[in-house]
Amino acid sequence: MKTQLKQVSGKRERQAIKKAFLAAFPHTIPIFAGFWFLGLTYGIYMNVSGFSFWYPMLMSLTIFAGSVEFVAVNLLLGAFNPLQAFTMTLMINARHLFYGISMLETFKGTGWKKFYLIFGMCDESFSINYTAKIPKDVDKGWFMFFVTFLNHFYWFSGSTLGGIFGSLIHFNTEGLSFVMTAMFVVIFLEQWLKDKKHKSSLLGLGISLLSLLAFGSENFLIPSMLAILGVLTLLRKPLEKEETI
Repeated sequence: MKTQLKQVSGKRERQAIKKAFLAAFPHTIPIFAGFWFLGLTYGIYMNVSGFSFWYPMLMSLTIFAGSVEFVAVNLLLGAFNPLQAFTMTLMINARHLFYGISMLETFKGTGWKKFYLIFGMCDESFSINYTAKIPKDVDKGWFMFFVTFLNHFYWFSGSTLGGIFGSLIHFNTEGLSFVMTAMFVVIFLEQWLKDKKHKSSLLGLGISLLSLLAFGSENFLIPSMLAILGVLTLLRKPLEKEETI
């Protein structure tokens, strides 16, 4: 009897996992288009910089931070300076602090998957997991896991192939990074159309614009995120009250 119950339970779990994968995969297709080619570019860049394919393969698997991985090439070629590497990495990926705060409630109840979700929470995975309308019959934890896993795999496979075949592949990658920008614009527009009230979005845009004018295009990101966090924290109750009306 116990064996039969375990078999039934195992079958249901496998069905739930399969359903979550099938629900998550379509959301990651646009990411594949950008990640795979950008990963190839990164692998090729590592190859022409004199590194074996093991470097982009292991770095994409364990670091999984595209901007940092590109910067790491110069760090590896330069003098050993761990403080500089730490500071630069923190500056580049400081936005992930705010992603984490936003996902505190969402990640509750996901069990062991939470650790991988935290590790693999890149910009694109955060955007999908935060905004996607997950069907009620799909397990939320497995859905977010597969979104994160698939995006991670796209980057890992692209970087590895670029590192392996870097010396053989020659193509013009100019403008390719705009794929990610375009994707975020679409996500923002979808979120705008979904929400009835747009005060928080307008506040974010306004604060970002002011920070851009005040600090310049290279330094505005962290000040704008801090300002947005502060303003939305102060206005949290009025905004939540307005949304319920």
